[in-house]
Amino acid sequence: MIVEILSAVVVAGGVWMGSALRVVKQYERGLVFRFGRVRPKVRGPGLAVLWPVADRLQKVNLQIVTMPVPAQDGITRDNVTVRVDAVVYFKVVDPVLATVNVQDYRAAVGQVAQTSLRSIIGKSDLDDLLSSRERLNQGLELMIDSPALDWGIHIDRVEIKDVALPETMKRSMSRQAEAERERRARVISADGELQASHKLAQAAATMADTPAALQLRLLETVVQVSAEKNSTLVLPFPVELLRFLDAATPRPPAAVPPEPPAAADPETNGRVTPAPRRPGDAQPQPD
Repeated sequence: MIVEILSAVVVAGGVWMGSALRVVKQYERGLVFRFGRVRPKVRGPGLAVLWPVADRLQKVNLQIVTMPVPAQDGITRDNVTVRVDAVVYFKVVDPVLATVNVQDYRAAVGQVAQTSLRSIIGKSDLDDLLSSRERLNQGLELMIDSPALDWGIHIDRVEIKDVALPETMKRSMSRQAEAERERRARVISADGELQASHKLAQAAATMADTPAALQLRLLETVVQVSAEKNSTLVLPFPVELLRFLDAATPRPPAAVPPEPPAAADPETNGRVTPAPRRPGDAQPQPD
């Protein structure tokens, strides 16, 4: 009988010790509710001793929570329909406020992040959403952090992940970017032509003052062209020099063609019939 009583006492003591002792991890903090009232002292990591019936321990995680914000459809200030999603990094800095002031701080932060994202879309232009991400992230962080301070939550950072555009807007932006690049290419090419013309004008002025420079340049060009094996070199030759050489060259006398022999006439018994005279020939003298 005594052994049974001792066994019952040991079992009851073990159950009491099991219900009175709790382990709080390093990244957690423990809130003790005694008869429904929260104790001001927060239990740190380690072993926490509670009153078995009066106390109830609730653990709060202090790690940074990564919460993705679902993509939100909105219209920008310049009337462009976009779809934007983001991610929020936050953590609990006051376990008492996070437990007492708000029922579910995760859901509360998620809803505030969605509404703030829609608001920031309506206040921004499309170019700001695409190029000024850092400024928009800071503004979004301030909008979420303001109500979260009363909940014992600190917003570490907010990042806009992606901005989805309609296909028509993507094509328009592509054409705009292509036209801008072509414009820059034309401006650069025209600038190069302008600089080259200035340099050529300076070179022409120098060659006009020194005519030998033009001849040296011509010889240098000939050397460069002759280095190519498969090229044909054509040198300019002044026409005046050709005319001078043609006029200075002596011309040979014109050759007189011989007269054809007279043909024998059968009616005159083999006598030679003189050839008919041509206009302008000398008259034969009588014997």
